Amino acid sequence: MNRALFSEYRSMYSSNKEHPTVIRIRIRMRDLVDPDCMRHAVDTTMTRYPYFCVELKIGEENKWEYTDNSRPVVITNSLSGVELNSQESNYHLISFSWQDNWIIMDVSHAMTDGTGAYEVVRTFLYYYCSERYHVTISQDGVRLAGETIVAEEWDDPMEKATDLPTPPRVDYPASINPVTAAHLEEDTERTVYSVAIDEKEFMRFNIENDGSPATMIALLFSRALASLYPDREDVIRVTLALNQRVGLGTPLAHQSLVGGVFLEYKDALKDWPIERQATAYRGMVFAQTIQKTVLTGVASMKGINQMLLSKATDQERLAIVNAIGGVTDRVITATISYVGKAGFLESEEYIRDFRLWTSGAGKTLLIEISAVGGRFTIDFLQPFSSPLYVNAFLEELEDNGIKYDLQDVMKTELPNVRYPWSE
Repeated sequence: MNRALFSEYRSMYSSNKEHPTVIRIRIRMRDLVDPDCMRHAVDTTMTRYPYFCVELKIGEENKWEYTDNSRPVVITNSLSGVELNSQESNYHLISFSWQDNWIIMDVSHAMTDGTGAYEVVRTFLYYYCSERYHVTISQDGVRLAGETIVAEEWDDPMEKATDLPTPPRVDYPASINPVTAAHLEEDTERTVYSVAIDEKEFMRFNIENDGSPATMIALLFSRALASLYPDREDVIRVTLALNQRVGLGTPLAHQSLVGGVFLEYKDALKDWPIERQATAYRGMVFAQTIQKTVLTGVASMKGINQMLLSKATDQERLAIVNAIGGVTDRVITATISYVGKAGFLESEEYIRDFRLWTSGAGKTLLIEISAVGGRFTIDFLQPFSSPLYVNAFLEELEDNGIKYDLQDVMKTELPNVRYPWSE
């Protein structure tokens, strides 16, 4: 069965070898990985997600489509994984790998987002841990093999959305760019710093200061930038990733449906106590997550994909996406992404570490937050290696009495997705 693409276009054309639009989920288990259990778990899991078992083909008028791919989803014994949409991956856009006690899942970000990827991981962990540890795991909220898959999981709600609001034309003032502000143009080693915070302690801090995990991280990061650049002319503006499924009324959709909420650290906030600042940030989130505003964002993204579809060549589509990337570099400093508490049920007992990595936008920062196993892991995914911004953020944690553990510093490794324009 062939299925035309729609919401995938922008992310597809944003991908290249230096900046692949891939989600990599890294899970460190309590024990060494059992490869036979893993093979069984992957095979069973993928029967539940037939819309991820596809191969990318070019159809009429240079338009892309999915066709069913019955080849096995690849599992390799490595931490590097394989190139997606290539012979190495059996032409799948998803693959798994393992080494020692680490399990890795790679999936094209054009195909899904963190919410969709978590669903696959939740199913995989259910089957893997059940067999590996001979335990009974609750099925609550777990998508299982053999279930009827409803149309809402398959259908692209962005493509189907009608009567959307007309997006206004907004000319945002320039924001601080983390690369140019710190003169890091020559520092091009993509690096991830991982910081862990106890979940209960951080939630207590949030409750005491009228915060929530993602907005508080955004606020603490904004305060860190304000301390680094007290005489700044450009604004501090971070984007909080927004799950558009709620506004669209399609909670089961598997596509990549991520919008954004702009949080701007205005000068008027700088002398306020942190509780009042957090209330202000939550107010900004509330104002930008009402349904009409969310659907305005959907309309904007739908318009971009329609524009890309209207072009006949890859070169024209790449030019549009590159122009949009330049605007992104100008108007945001960083993106904060938090899928929410993972809810891997009893499987979390066997997990020692959990990370979600992907590529940030251009020369901006991406801060991924994961909540698994009783702690928050905050991954700073940078297009450079300098610890400048991480150190400033850690100072904010210390100043506010928040204990942390800098777990590790690593080169960011993400597999390429092979497209004709990225070869």
